Amino acid sequence: MVDMTNKRLSVAPMIDWTTTDYRYFARLFNPHTYLYTEMISTGALIHGNRARHLRFDTLEHPLVLQLGGADIGEMTQCAEFAQQHGYDEVNINVGCPSDRVQHNKIGACLMAEPNTVADLVKHMQAAVDIPVTVKHRIGIDDFDSYEFMADFVQKVAAAGCSRFIVHARTAWLQGLSPKQNRDIPPLRYEDVYRLKQDFPQLDIEINGGIETVADIQTHLQHIDGVMIGRAFYHNPYLLAEANSLWGEPAPKRSDILTQLYPYLEEKVAKGEALPTMTRHYLGLFQGLTGARKWRQSLSGKPKLTIDDIKQAASEVLALNPDA
Repeated sequence: MVDMTNKRLSVAPMIDWTTTDYRYFARLFNPHTYLYTEMISTGALIHGNRARHLRFDTLEHPLVLQLGGADIGEMTQCAEFAQQHGYDEVNINVGCPSDRVQHNKIGACLMAEPNTVADLVKHMQAAVDIPVTVKHRIGIDDFDSYEFMADFVQKVAAAGCSRFIVHARTAWLQGLSPKQNRDIPPLRYEDVYRLKQDFPQLDIEINGGIETVADIQTHLQHIDGVMIGRAFYHNPYLLAEANSLWGEPAPKRSDILTQLYPYLEEKVAKGEALPTMTRHYLGLFQGLTGARKWRQSLSGKPKLTIDDIKQAASEVLALNPDA
């Protein structure tokens, strides 16, 4: 078993997916993981509904706010918002490859500007007491050598960043969609391992293509943390199974539902739409008999009720008594 004392397991920031409703659900499976918000732009926080963007349940801690932006003043202001609202960390997105973020000079394109990222870290860290971290790719387009990434990390670390989360794929900003960028560029785990070897004083986490507890254990032999996105989202019970890393049992799905219902009832009472919340829970019974019927019962029903959810769950649990 891996000694998890100084190791970290995280749920990746995913736009439209890692909302507060998903994060609360994810926390019920595993008390140890770090949870991330969606990437939120500085403009959304400064000019939009800040309270709604930053809302979370206290159960979600430890919780990280991921920011998208490149303006020092705006990013520093938003880091202050994060601290004021009680977030445990703030993370700078230097990995998103979408056209929209490129246009606004945020995301993966910032890997070509390490001095800009270093300035962001320097000013943000000076303004807050919580850690400022960076999530990035191993490269962008033709700038995909290990040396390019190492130079980026060295410059940003010199400004005060001590934790780097590395998506072990190059971002191809020209010619691939954001969806294709999550799968097509080859994974280069060895580059991330080498980064840890060359910068042993830094905390280095790895992200990309990791799907099992065995995968997590393998990576943790080499680096300080593992971040998983889609595998945790589509099969949330993987979070429960990951409790074994801490020598703890996985909670039953039935117990997770028992804890989830009061949350749903509270949110519905405040006017939240139940289908908006339950879209995040479709993977609860992934791999079990009745999983498809569960998904069908929760999908495409604007008048869904909590009793509907309980009935659908009871049918699946009757087929899987140990779940």
